[in-house]
Amino acid sequence: MTRKKIQMKRIDNTTARQVTFSERRKCIFKKALELSTLCEAEIALIVIRATGKLFDYGSPRSVVFCLLFFAFNHSLVRVRSIK
Repeated sequence: MTRKKIQMKRIDNTTARQVTFSERRKCIFKKALELSTLCEAEIALIVIRATGKLFDYGSPRSVVFCLLFFAFNHSLVRVRSIK
C-alpha cells in the first residue's frame, strides 16, 4: 500500500502544526546524523521556529567550517522569511 500524498500548504490547526513540526524536525535531524555517519560528511543544520526558537545539529568539524564561512562571507548571508 502506498502512502497518501499530502498537499503542501500551511497547517491551520495550531496543535497539529506544532506536532508536525516536532515530528519532522526529529526526522530531519536523524537524517543529518545518518548522512554524517555513513558518508563522513560535515553537516550543519539550523532550524528556526516561527516563535524564534532555534534548533541545531552539527557534526564535530562542521561548527568550525560554519564559523569560518560566516566570518569571511558575512556580507553574503541574507535571512529570508517564507510565509
